[in-house]
Amino acid sequence: MSGRSVEHASFVVERKYEASPERAFAAWADPEAKARWFVGSDAHLELDFRVGGREHSSGSAPDGRAYRYEALFHDIVAAQRIVYAYDMFLDGTRISVSLATVEFTPAGDSGTHMVFTEQGAFLDGHESPAGRAEGMGSLLDALGKELQSDTPGA
Repeated sequence: MSGRSVEHASFVVERKYEASPERAFAAWADPEAKARWFVGSDAHLELDFRVGGREHSSGSAPDGRAYRYEALFHDIVAAQRIVYAYDMFLDGTRISVSLATVEFTPAGDSGTHMVFTEQGAFLDGHESPAGRAEGMGSLLDALGKELQSDTPGA
């Protein structure tokens, strides 16, 4: 790739889960639960879930390239919202910088409506916003499976 570029984009991914907002929120907050749905089996996750805390994960993308994710939590309201900024790297190259908001609202008697909103700067054509939205959708589907499990802490 010869030129430098930035593509600004926003996307929203919504899911409904048959789990309470407290349980859905806990799957983001608990390091063991998050590792089960957020990273691959070969990946490493570190999570300091608090305002000012950081999250790091690294591993291999499906095509074998090394990825790294680094996040900083800016706002956390238990069982209601999480706001964080994050950088994505592929083979050591920063491919995006994003602001993400996760909102949890009750749905029915015991469910959750979750809205994930990302506002991103996608750098030098390394990844498309549509590809990121698709990837996030897959992660949120994995979260749904985690919430259906009987695993403690999930």
